[in-house]
Amino acid sequence: MKTDDLIRLLDLAPLPGEGGYFRRTHEGPTDPNGRAAYSVIYYLLTPDQPRSQLHWLPIAETYHFYLGDPVEMLILEKGTSGRTLILGQDIGAGQQVQMQVPANCWHGSHLMEGGEFALLGTTMTPGYMDQDYRPADRAGLQRQFPNHAQLIQTLTGEI
Repeated sequence: MKTDDLIRLLDLAPLPGEGGYFRRTHEGPTDPNGRAAYSVIYYLLTPDQPRSQLHWLPIAETYHFYLGDPVEMLILEKGTSGRTLILGQDIGAGQQVQMQVPANCWHGSHLMEGGEFALLGTTMTPGYMDQDYRPADRAGLQRQFPNHAQLIQTLTGEI
């Protein structure tokens, strides 16, 4: 399947500010403040939109890998040195088909070199709201997590 087909068949649109393509597929009932009980999206990375910019969310986000090529994810938690993992289909090689980014963490991801696409989904409970998203301060995170300085550079570049 080609990326154009996935974008068309799943009715995906560019995700402003973060990169990639997405569509919200499910959303729970909303509370009096307008926050949904949960939210679920499709998320697609492609060579022309190869990364999810490094960002912070106050709510845990669960990732599901559906189709395509591996994605490297960086997770930066306060009080740790940070970690990387690979989302993908090769479970025997340690790739993960599902994982959760804890609340109050910086995280970002990119399609690994040579990849054609990666189709993922994410679930958040309670649901995502635009005011939750905080973009990364490249220099500040590079000082705090120097062992990941190069990947932070990659995940905070121009979209």
